[in-house]
Amino acid sequence: MATLAPALALGATVGLASAPASAAVWNSCDQWGNTSLNGYTLYNNIWGSGAGSQCIWANSGTNWGVWANHPNTGGIKSYPDSKKVINKSITSLGSLSSTYNVSVPSSGAYNTSYDIWDTAHRYEIMLWVNKTGAVGPLGSSQGNVTLGGHSWTVYKGSNGANEVFSFVRTSNSTSGTVNILPILKWIKDSKGWFGNETIGDLQFGYEITSSSGGLNFTTNNLTVSSS
Repeated sequence: MATLAPALALGATVGLASAPASAAVWNSCDQWGNTSLNGYTLYNNIWGSGAGSQCIWANSGTNWGVWANHPNTGGIKSYPDSKKVINKSITSLGSLSSTYNVSVPSSGAYNTSYDIWDTAHRYEIMLWVNKTGAVGPLGSSQGNVTLGGHSWTVYKGSNGANEVFSFVRTSNSTSGTVNILPILKWIKDSKGWFGNETIGDLQFGYEITSSSGGLNFTTNNLTVSSS
């Protein structure tokens, strides 16, 4: 849902000094700053009301990070992310998986998540691998399930524009591999919540509600593979 939200005016942004000391290949403090690297598209993506300052940097499409200073107020402020385009129907996918390794702060309010969209943007599938602070998914709990190498609590809801299926890991993780295709097939075949949708964008990033004082979120490594 982060990439579909309307643009909102922001206050002044901090300088590039907030990025890591080592020179990155790319960085931006622009609200909608984006670039493409190694088959991934990176977005600064500050979209929420009352947002503060945020800068994104990248050494590659799979090694990047964010410095964010968003006030301690409710509501999602941003979803800086790296996107891989899939554009295959669920039944035509032979595999879809991702490996992640992140360093995230112990304070603030945020989740580290995959955000997966069908090409028509009718359905959003979120996979939360960790969360901190007062954050929670949309909708109501549908119980627990073990899929794709992880145990999740599943939530089903709507944001008014599309249906949202959220899989919240039952314990926080900062590294691992997620076999995503079985999750999509479970939604389609076991639950019947959607049909043979074409998966468009697969994003991975940080849905930040607050990071007062300035916090660093680092994607040490991210790979997305499909066949």
